[in-house]
Amino acid sequence: MPFWPSPISTRDVAASGTRPAWPTARDGRVWWTEDRPDEGGRTTVIHRAPDGACHELLAPPWNARTRVHEYGGRPYAVTPAYEVVFANLEDQRLYLLGADGKPQPLTQEGARYADLLVRDGQVWCVRERHAEDGTVSRAIVTVPLDGDGEPRERVTGHDFYAYPTVSPDGRHLAYVCWDHPNMPWDGTEVRVTSLETGESWPVKGGPAESVLAPSWRDDGHLYLVSDASGWWNLYETALRGEDVRALCPAEEEFAAAPWQLGGLPYAVLGDGRLAVLHGRGDLRLGVLDPESGTLTDLETPFSGWDAALTADGTSVTGIGYAATTPRSVATVDIMTRLTGTADTAGTAGAAGTAGTAGTAGTAGTAGTAGTASAAGTASAAGATTLLRPAAAGRLPDPALLPVPRAVRVPGGEEVHAYLYPPYEPAVEGLPPYVIFVHGGPTAHANSEFSLEKAFFTTRGVGVLDVNYGGSTGYGRAYRERLRGQWGLVDVADVVAAAEWLAAEGLADPARIAVRGGSAGGWTVMAACCRSDVFAGGVSYYGVSALGPLAAHTHDFESRYVEWLVGRPDPAVYAQREPLALVGGVSCPMLLLQGLDDPVVPPEQSAAFADALSERGVACTYLAFEGESHGFRRTETRTAALAAELAFYQQLFS
Repeated sequence: MPFWPSPISTRDVAASGTRPAWPTARDGRVWWTEDRPDEGGRTTVIHRAPDGACHELLAPPWNARTRVHEYGGRPYAVTPAYEVVFANLEDQRLYLLGADGKPQPLTQEGARYADLLVRDGQVWCVRERHAEDGTVSRAIVTVPLDGDGEPRERVTGHDFYAYPTVSPDGRHLAYVCWDHPNMPWDGTEVRVTSLETGESWPVKGGPAESVLAPSWRDDGHLYLVSDASGWWNLYETALRGEDVRALCPAEEEFAAAPWQLGGLPYAVLGDGRLAVLHGRGDLRLGVLDPESGTLTDLETPFSGWDAALTADGTSVTGIGYAATTPRSVATVDIMTRLTGTADTAGTAGAAGTAGTAGTAGTAGTAGTAGTASAAGTASAAGATTLLRPAAAGRLPDPALLPVPRAVRVPGGEEVHAYLYPPYEPAVEGLPPYVIFVHGGPTAHANSEFSLEKAFFTTRGVGVLDVNYGGSTGYGRAYRERLRGQWGLVDVADVVAAAEWLAAEGLADPARIAVRGGSAGGWTVMAACCRSDVFAGGVSYYGVSALGPLAAHTHDFESRYVEWLVGRPDPAVYAQREPLALVGGVSCPMLLLQGLDDPVVPPEQSAAFADALSERGVACTYLAFEGESHGFRRTETRTAALAAELAFYQQLFS
């Protein structure tokens, strides 16, 4: 089948990575970061002044990225004088960008810093050190803002730290900590340390409870997020963990998995209310009254938001997205009195969300992309201002853009996914489909605008983006489906998704491919080993062998395999890992890999490619110099997508 002509080129998609992130709002000013694919993947900081003018604060070669946990996070903070402190990628030192625009170093080389907070002339942050013997240690430290003095350790003793926040009176420090082998969505603690006496105590959490995002209500009370109920919900607690109170109990998520450091999924407004994100799958924006528990959804042009909000008085700023709207920096001015303008409880606050929980459009499918409003919530208008729409390349006619439909794939366990039908002129026969498999695997696919998906759908190829068992967004029990079952549950779910496409008459069963990156690449390889349902597979920097991964990956995920598969056991590994099951692959494969990847070493893809070649299975292996875990450069992204398109053209012909 020759692909249809499309107005979207590989270059358009590659240039669409100018993604905004990590907003900070204060006194009518807003800051955020932007990636620059055309500048080697550099990240800069943008400042929007009160008059609406936007200014780029960091010129090349400065690159605001932190490598803490290798995935990084918010790489900057703003001082009371509106100056910016940032971590520079090349040397990982902290710098102060003063009014003269010249960065001045605050730290020496040899450490990494993240989760920055400026308070009382100091930068409070998480510091990560890598010793020559390979051991890694972390602490919460303070760095003098005037550059005079060494970082001072404030809290030590745990493997990981996140969310340092100082009480309004400056007497206490709250933070999240956890230890190997847990990941932050498994078991964490919120602890408080007295900055006067050094005494430290637990507030909430434990080995089987994920507690995130502490924030001070006042000197004696904290807000935080916990999944003690099976869902990440908001709570209030007193200083020593007494009087814990759920603010809005709901079978919805009020947070996302913290792969990166520095984002809060809620923000305290100037009048004491909370701007919150909540939902299943996509997270929509609402306002929560912590006293009454009333949750009011806000009508905005977006179907979902990044889990990083910032408040300035009674306005909230974040990164919103929708199916046909690129990720954008937006501020929502929240009306002082929402109750008088609210619609009937249960109506949707964001376009594209269902009005009633579980309402289906057709058998086995949700009515539209998005999730149902929580029982008892209302909707109200909020004046939304786009501060800076994301640069998404040359946008096609909106009529050509796919609008996803949230579907539920039946099987042994119901599987969540987003369906992107192809744009179809008058043609005969069923179209080909590509199943997208997200990384993580404790992460999720959302319904955001994707020029990459439109690249395929405008050529007549449908996309099904699968949130297999283990994905976030649907409660702890859904995440726990993958515990000890990696390579089984995820594979079964993507195979079931392919079979569902064929059974529903949506796709040509002989022309369904599967593609994914990182942990998604593992699932691609494993699915091609265990099933013949796929015509071909595309793996971006995927995992093929467990032993080398556990031995050589970075510290943050070094014990993750224990949760995903079990304690090291060569016999068990041989029953799971794609490299040991490569004899089951009969379809062509395309493997793409960055040669500077510290998360999934290049040997993983190379070994699988060699094994396929030895068996005579068609395989193309492309390696890219200077690329890490996730391709950032325009030239790399262009070449990778061109290779993937050529692969499908041959596969589906």
